[in-house]
Amino acid sequence: MDNTNVASVLTQSPLPNNKTSSVPPKEYGVDSINDSILGVNDAIPIIDYSLLTSDVPDQRSQAIQHLGKTCIEYGFFAVTNHSIPDSLINGTMEALLRFFDLAEEKKRKYETSNSTDKIRWGRGDVNQVTREFFKIASHPQFHCPTDPDDLREILQEYSTRLREVGINLLRGISKSLGLEESCIEKAMDLESGYDFFTANDYPPRLSAPNIIGQFPHTDPGLLILLMQNVSGGLQLEHKGKWVNANLNPNCIIVNLADQLEIITNGKYKSTIHRVVVNNEVRRVTFPLFMGPSLEAMVSPAPEFADDNHPPVYRGMIYKDYLEANQQHVIEGKSCLKQIRF
Repeated sequence: MDNTNVASVLTQSPLPNNKTSSVPPKEYGVDSINDSILGVNDAIPIIDYSLLTSDVPDQRSQAIQHLGKTCIEYGFFAVTNHSIPDSLINGTMEALLRFFDLAEEKKRKYETSNSTDKIRWGRGDVNQVTREFFKIASHPQFHCPTDPDDLREILQEYSTRLREVGINLLRGISKSLGLEESCIEKAMDLESGYDFFTANDYPPRLSAPNIIGQFPHTDPGLLILLMQNVSGGLQLEHKGKWVNANLNPNCIIVNLADQLEIITNGKYKSTIHRVVVNNEVRRVTFPLFMGPSLEAMVSPAPEFADDNHPPVYRGMIYKDYLEANQQHVIEGKSCLKQIRF
C-alpha cells in the first residue's frame, strides 16, 4: 500500500471504543487476569540526567548504556537531577491552577472544534471522572491563553527548559541505539518539531473508590515528559502488571511514544499507560508531547529493517498520523496498531 493512501484507510478504521470497561483491552497485550486497579508498587527505573549529560566520558557512556537497557526492558523511566529549577516547576503549577480557577466565560473562548486553533479548553467526563483541560501547541510556535497575565511567560520558559531535557534524552537514545548522537534529531527535523502540552485538572474525590480516569493507551510522538503537582495516579504497563508511578513531583516521568517505536521498528516500544483517580487533593498534570516535524516522514530506519527484520510499520507523514481517524493535530490520538503490516 502506498504511503499516500494510509491516512484515508485509517479514517475508515477507527480505534476501538474503550469507554465501557476498566479492564485493559486485549489489543494492548495486558493480561486482564493479572489486572488490578490498585496497581503494584514496583520500582520505576531512574535516569540521572546529570550523568547522561556529563562531560566525563565514562560516566556518560554508562548512563547511555543504562538508558538503552531501560528503553528495551521498560519503555518508561523517571528523570532526576535535571536542569529545571524547583522554583520554575512550582511556579508553572501555580500558574496552571490560576488558569483553571478563572471565571468560566474567560475559558470558554477557547472551547472550539476549529481545526486551525492551537489552543483548546474543555471539560470531560470519562468513566464518571470529571476533568478540566486545556491543550496548547508549544513548538515550533508557542501558543498560550492570554489569562492570567503571567501564564504565557512562565509556560514558555518551562516549555523551553523541558524541551531541552527532551532533546538531550533523544540524543542519549540515539547513542544507545548505536546511531550518531544527532541522528533522530536530524531525521525528524526537531528544529521544526511539533510539540504540544495538555494540562489536566482533576478535582478532589474524597472517600471515593479508585476509578479509571483515562483508559489504557499509547501516545503519538517521540517522548512524553510528564510532571504533576502530587505523586501517583499514573500507571504504566510492565510485563502484564500496572506499575504505580509514585514519584517525587519534581521528577520528570518519561514515556516512549509511537514514533520512536516506528523508527526503531519495534525495538523500543511505545509505553501503554492509564490514569487511576482517587485523589484526596486536587491533581494537576502537565505532559509535553514531543514529536517530529509535522512534515517528517516517519518509517522504520534502515538500521533496524532488513531481510531478516522486515519493516513492521508503514511509513507515514507525522501530520497525517495525528490527523488520522479525523482527529486534529493537537488531540494526540494514537493509531499505531492501524499502520502495522
